[in-house]
This record gives sequence, C-alpha cells and structure tokens, in this order.
Amino acid sequence: MHKGKGMKFVGDSRVRADRKTSQIPKDYSEYPGRTEAFWPNFLLKEWLVGAVFLVGFLCLTLAHPSPLEGMADPTNAAYIPLPDWYFLFLYELLKYEFASGPYVLIGILAIPGLAFGALLLAPFLDNGPGRRPHQRPIAVTMMLLALISTIWLTYTSAEHVDWETRAEQNKPIPPTEVEIDTSHAGYEAYKASCLNCHGDALQGSAAAPALIGTEHTPEEIADIARNGTDGGMPAGIFTGSDEELEQLVDFIITVNESAAE
Repeated sequence: MHKGKGMKFVGDSRVRADRKTSQIPKDYSEYPGRTEAFWPNFLLKEWLVGAVFLVGFLCLTLAHPSPLEGMADPTNAAYIPLPDWYFLFLYELLKYEFASGPYVLIGILAIPGLAFGALLLAPFLDNGPGRRPHQRPIAVTMMLLALISTIWLTYTSAEHVDWETRAEQNKPIPPTEVEIDTSHAGYEAYKASCLNCHGDALQGSAAAPALIGTEHTPEEIADIARNGTDGGMPAGIFTGSDEELEQLVDFIITVNESAAE
C-alpha cells in the first residue's frame, strides 16, 4: 500500500489492482435515454400501441364484416363445418399426407406440440443479453418460421373457400306452412315408409333431409324410394307395389307444388 496521491487499495494480492471486472454489468444509470420508469412512461407507450392496433382492427371489421352463416341446422346432413379463421392453419395442415389418414396423430399432436414447445423454449435456448434481431438468432428464426408457416397455411386454406357464397348457401330456410292432404292416395304410403325419417310435413329431421323444395324429378324420386342413395338412405325402405310407388311420388310432387304457390 502506497500512501499519498494515486493511493490504491488491493483486497487480495492475487487480484491486480488495474484488473477490469467486465463480468459485472453496468448500472442502468450509465445508459441515459435507454431506460425509463415502468409507470407511467413504459406502460403509457404500451397502452398507446394497443389502442392504435384496436382502432385499426375495429375499422377493418367495419369495412369488411365477417360473412356470418345462418343458425345451426341439425337436419342439414350436407353441411361441411369449417373452423374459425384462427384455426384454419391447423385445418390445412391435416390435408397433407404426412399429417392425415394413418398419420393423423402426427398432424394433431406431434407437429403442433413440437412447434409450440419450441416457441416456449426459445427464450431459454437464446438467452443472450442483446435485444437486436441479429443478436438473438435462435429466437428470431423460430418466430419467423412460426409466423410464415401460420400465414401461408391460413392463406392456402382460405383461398379455396368462397366465404360469401358459403354463407349464402348455409342460411336457414324459413319454415313454410304446408298443408298436408291426408286424403291423397299416396299419403298412406308416405306414412308407412317415409314419415318416421322425413317428418309429418316433409320437413326432414336429423336422420333424413327435407323433401320440401326437392329438385328431383318424379323418376328420380321413384328410384330413390326403391334403391336408396349412396351413403344415405338404404335400399328397401319402400316395399309397396308399383301403383303405391306412383301414388307416393305424386303425393310428394303435389306437396311441393302446393308449397311453391
């Protein structure tokens, strides 16, 4: 220890007095302009950014409203459900061979699990002090891959769907008051073979479609009654005679003509 000007104090003789302790981070006060108080400065900036995003999002929804579909109709067996737009990328993923069919567990569990797990681990895999993108290569790469994959899969899925037409087609058909002529010669055949599934007013049910508004010709109706349809009505439901079949077809056509008036 030397007394006087330039006096130095050394606590450990093995540590040089002029050694720089670079491992000790500097105090934030040494970075003027690069730090700020959480309240209210930082929180106010975050709120302003969130408010700008919210206003922009609301303007977008007003300019391009979502084409909402009609109320759910359990009797419509031809309806093909689609997930909401924020799940479309997962819906599109299941269309690929490696993520569907016998490999569907890969599409619904393995790939999404690995992707979201990687995003959760990103801060721990890349925990450097830098905040610039080139200083965080692992975290930035994972985030860019996730963002690009989500946008691409969502776009690919959405471009094949005409949302306006789909919404128009899936609007529920308002019920019409149809008078059923029970004195018609074909009513008994309808009651015996068709009423349990198609309803007492041909309105349909969860088991069969409505016969009101059908576009089938009389010949097609007769063929369906005898032979059924692929993947729908089984064959052999109607077991009456040819005369009764003609009466049944005439009854269905008559009810439809009455409903169209």
